[in-house]
Amino acid sequence: MRAVRITESGDPDVLRPGEVPDPEPGPDEVRVEVRAAAINRADLYQRRGHYPVPPGWPEEIPGLEMAGVAAEVGDRVQGFEPGDRVMSLLGGGGYAEQVCVHGDLLLPVPENLTFVEAASVPEVFYTAWDALFRQVGLEMGERVLIHAAGGGVGTAALQLAGAAGAGRILGTASEPKLEGIRELGLPLDVPIDYRSRDFAEVVGEETGGEGVDVILDVIGGEYWEQNMESLAWQGRMVLVGLLGGRSADVDLGQVLRNRLTVVGTVLRARSPGEKLELTRAFRKRVLPLIREGRLRPIVDRTFPLEDASEAHRYMESNRNLGKIVLDLEA
Repeated sequence: MRAVRITESGDPDVLRPGEVPDPEPGPDEVRVEVRAAAINRADLYQRRGHYPVPPGWPEEIPGLEMAGVAAEVGDRVQGFEPGDRVMSLLGGGGYAEQVCVHGDLLLPVPENLTFVEAASVPEVFYTAWDALFRQVGLEMGERVLIHAAGGGVGTAALQLAGAAGAGRILGTASEPKLEGIRELGLPLDVPIDYRSRDFAEVVGEETGGEGVDVILDVIGGEYWEQNMESLAWQGRMVLVGLLGGRSADVDLGQVLRNRLTVVGTVLRARSPGEKLELTRAFRKRVLPLIREGRLRPIVDRTFPLEDASEAHRYMESNRNLGKIVLDLEA
């Protein structure tokens, strides 16, 4: 089968398409003919040699989410048959024509989604939903601040917060991305151009000095001080990325005085059992909203599988609004 491999750690040019052996499914697995695979920041870190691959997944083939057609179903798999349209979170291996996935990690692709759209669902919608609701318990009527609102996780989080009845949704992004969010009609009450404004000042102005109840942050160290200033009393922050660095000057007294909660979470490194439980919960609580059209994956641009290196360069340019996807049918 065709696949894109990481030939060595380095820049996007180390991604090379070529032929690799077809995978063989076990009794609990489904061999899927991949139609589309989405790009994630973790793929960039893996390519640079900074993101270890979970056990059991190919080290040289990146790709954390895909959509395709079930081709071969293991004897112990229930609920799926050959020919079914499926999508899944992966530990790796998505940049390939075929991948084997545990049957309990698969989700049916709703009829209203294309393969490209379906491939854009698992990683970012799992991450945003788990972070906002399972990690810090966002509730109806609460104010929420979403950083990098124009990214894959950000556009998913905006929609999830809106669907849950968040009281006010604030989000940071560059002005071009904020304009794109407006054009898409995504829920965002207070757009904040982080390039021109101190977001903590805007939060203070827009909340009467009270702050937000919840922050979803993918930036990390660079935003720590402003995040702490932006949180309301008993506010909660969930950290899902470190694009702005892993170190910060922390005033722990501020955390104590305001009874703040800071939660760190990752998805890829979770155990298989945790991922199975998350998939079951997502299928019950979130997939119906996607099927009904109340939530939708936002796709910025697609690339052929052979152009994975160009897709990585595009992500590194930070110009995308929503997801970047490898379309194997292109």
